[in-house]
Amino acid sequence: MVKCHLSRLMGERKLKIIDVARDTGLHRNTVTLLYQETATRVDLDAIERLCRYFNVSVGDLFEITGEQVSP
Repeated sequence: MVKCHLSRLMGERKLKIIDVARDTGLHRNTVTLLYQETATRVDLDAIERLCRYFNVSVGDLFEITGEQVSP
């Protein structure tokens, strides 16, 4: 399973979803799905924008956990 750390990164900086959406140019729904960890697909452009915005690597934004998703 892939875990997204967007909510932690936003919390550390006291940012709201609308702030991140506005500042990155991403759709609010995209940010919301990542924040709530309910996204099933993420565009590479969105990952790049978020990594640049928070000045982190992809590994800081996403993590593979021990849990596996059943097919």
